[in-house]
Amino acid sequence: MISKNIFAQIILDFQAGNLPELLERDLKINLPLPIKRALVIFGPRRSGKTYFLFLLIKKILAGGVAKERTLYINFENPNLIGADVKDLVKLLEVFYELYPKNKNQKTFLFFDEIQNIPGWEVFIRHAIDAENTQIILSGSSSKLLSKEIATSLRGRTIAHLMLPFSFGEVLRAKNIAYEKYLSSADQSKIVKIFNNYLNNGGYPEIVLYPEGKEKIVGDIIEATIFKDLIERHKIRNIKVIKMMFQQLVRAKEFSVHQFFNFLKSMNIKVSKNSLYNYLEYFNDAFIFFPLRKFSYSLKEVEKSMPKIFTVDNALIDSVISNENGKKFENLVFLKLLQKEFVINRDLFYRKLSGGEIDFVIKEKGKVVLLMQSCFDLSDLQTKEREIKSLLQASDELSCNNLLLINNEEEKEEKFGKKTIKFVPLWKWLLE
Repeated sequence: MISKNIFAQIILDFQAGNLPELLERDLKINLPLPIKRALVIFGPRRSGKTYFLFLLIKKILAGGVAKERTLYINFENPNLIGADVKDLVKLLEVFYELYPKNKNQKTFLFFDEIQNIPGWEVFIRHAIDAENTQIILSGSSSKLLSKEIATSLRGRTIAHLMLPFSFGEVLRAKNIAYEKYLSSADQSKIVKIFNNYLNNGGYPEIVLYPEGKEKIVGDIIEATIFKDLIERHKIRNIKVIKMMFQQLVRAKEFSVHQFFNFLKSMNIKVSKNSLYNYLEYFNDAFIFFPLRKFSYSLKEVEKSMPKIFTVDNALIDSVISNENGKKFENLVFLKLLQKEFVINRDLFYRKLSGGEIDFVIKEKGKVVLLMQSCFDLSDLQTKEREIKSLLQASDELSCNNLLLINNEEEKEEKFGKKTIKFVPLWKWLLE
């Protein structure tokens, strides 16, 4: 039970404080929303969700809204440990006691890491329906998108995924403008920053303070594993979680059955069900993302062994620093993940006889794009293999939209009646 005095102190501290200098993100949102729904910003820890909420607050204030009409609460505040849904009701009571005029005007409620409060979705549903409020939620659990919202808040939310900085956001953070036409010097500068982004990733702290990368990455890994997995799910087998993290970073494809046998060979006892749960927890916390194999059969899709992608290249670099091909493909996936979430397409990979298609994009039941990702096309045999796979998949899946993302080449090349577009990754990331 949280006292009213604590809530009042948190509210007044926010009102008295100054908002930090903030970087514009790719995600553009104007508040209030034109429809009566809560805005949900979800994604991994340290991706900039809190600062994005502050950015929205700043824009509201710049639009003429008094700060007293805004409320920001971070539910990871140690003073709020043990809060429940009744405390959320009390919080709103204190807010209106402090600022009684808000009862008769639009207020903006920002709730950070709301998933920490049991029963939060019941309170939010009531607030949306009963109060003259615009509610903005953030959290580092995919449950904000799935379980709770699906059952209690269906039709009452608009959700946006926020990952660490995109390449465009990295350039913005460094005050570098990207134009359609570039001088050789400007292009060289952008490519140099891209090569750094390939290894160091897009965590905002690392982009802004690269000299502290090693410590920041270590802190992120520890905070993510301990807060989002071990503490949240009360896991006792910490050694297995850490080994699984390492294996998932290294793996191209991941089999729980094979990992179970590996642990068994080392006399490490853990049930296979626990491993399936751990994999789901990693996915729930946006640390790893499984990509399923393409099939027109839903059963085959679900049974397929997933390829594993990581939320940020900094985590990959901390485990396997020399894997440029893996980091390269990971950046392609993260861009597709962000785009496909926005436009509601389905994303897969495809096994071929003697090859593979890295990314198959399907829309409304039809394959609309086939993509290969290859860091180095200088080897003729590698290049021929990538092209052959694209042409084979094009015939099998009846799709002629073919894209080969690489490190340098930019052109269109015809192969019979088919055309493959070659695009450097740095440029494709900025499209």
